Amino acid sequence: MELPLIPWDTWQSFLLCFIRVIALIGSMPVFSGSQSPVKVRAGLAFMLAVLIFPVVKSYVPQSSMEPVGLMLLMAQETLFGVILGFIARLILISVQFGGTVIGYQMGFAQANILDPQSQQQVPLLGQFLNVVAVLVFLAVNGHHVFLRALVRSYDVLPPGGLDFSGQTIPYVMELTGDMFVLGLKLVAPIMVVLMLSMFALGIMSRLMPQLNVLMLSFPLKIGLGVFLLGVGMNVIVAILGQEFHDLTHRFLQLFQTM
Repeated sequence: MELPLIPWDTWQSFLLCFIRVIALIGSMPVFSGSQSPVKVRAGLAFMLAVLIFPVVKSYVPQSSMEPVGLMLLMAQETLFGVILGFIARLILISVQFGGTVIGYQMGFAQANILDPQSQQQVPLLGQFLNVVAVLVFLAVNGHHVFLRALVRSYDVLPPGGLDFSGQTIPYVMELTGDMFVLGLKLVAPIMVVLMLSMFALGIMSRLMPQLNVLMLSFPLKIGLGVFLLGVGMNVIVAILGQEFHDLTHRFLQLFQTM
């Protein structure tokens, strides 16, 4: 039995769909790190492209294009997918930033471990909170948000309809600034208590000069910080869950800026 020949126009349309999908998979949380093999990411992106292509086929150009025009469209699709993944990764970056801040206050400045996603040495508490954020992302089905946004993006922004000269870059920069605020918001109570504890130790050192404040401060700050982190974990998880749920709204706003 002879296999039916697929026209080049169809392959070209599928390639544009596949490029957007693989750029998103390669930049979104969980799948963007080196702990996910390249073959797994490529295979997952190919399967997703095969599944959604019949749905979004009408939005993808069906006519044959020149090589230069095709390459420009592929570059646009890649950039679009990377921006979508980057917006979600901002949440993980903010969590890691907050963990780094309280880690330094607790005396963990030299306690670094290898982050498998970035392949860099990161503070211990920052990596711990990063793992918590990834688990929350999977628990609230954050990956489903990406799949819905991917299909919806073809309704609003089909290939060739992207325009990055508007408010896209300012909007992404605004989200980047907000994520630093989110990182501080997550750990603000712990920071305040640790600062008050250092203030109390300073008063005690003035009242009792023979007291070794340096040796006393290390176990006190570590124990107090771990205790407060455990007590406030429910609040941190709730805030992260809300942030991941709000990704749908942020994606829609991003589409409107393009």
